[in-house]
Amino acid sequence: MKRLSLLRHAKSSMKENGEDHERPLSRRGRDAARRVGRDLPTLTGPLDLVLCSSALRTRETLDLVLTEFSARPHILIEDELYLADRDKLMKRLRRLDEGVAGVLLIGHNPGLHELAIALADQSSANFHALAAGKFPTAACASFDIPSHWSVLAYSRNELIGYVTPKSLGEKD
Repeated sequence: MKRLSLLRHAKSSMKENGEDHERPLSRRGRDAARRVGRDLPTLTGPLDLVLCSSALRTRETLDLVLTEFSARPHILIEDELYLADRDKLMKRLRRLDEGVAGVLLIGHNPGLHELAIALADQSSANFHALAAGKFPTAACASFDIPSHWSVLAYSRNELIGYVTPKSLGEKD
């Protein structure tokens, strides 16, 4: 059994003038990433690989959420993940080496949320929470993947966990 976790970057700063790709995290985003990071090892289990968009806000999120992992996974920062849609993300996941069991993908909406909904078995306990609302910044959805990465399919994977900063106690 493999495990896949999809993590949306934490809240970025809109105050920065400049290109979208280089927007940093806001203070609130850094706090949320740390909060989610404290629970991430339990949610994801051991990680072999982290795939991360090349955007500054995703890389900063990566640094903050991995602090609780005792063993640092292999990390790939990839330009193709920046603002990737659901199908592009799926194609990337299908290219994973079969020896990789635990994967964390850090990316952007709407592609990440659309992928999470498409991957989830609708009978999963947390499906309605995932599908009914938004996929807020620093949200993480984790799935048990029963097959090979190369044949990863939509709608056949148990959603074993779904957390948001709000579900972990962040105040709005």
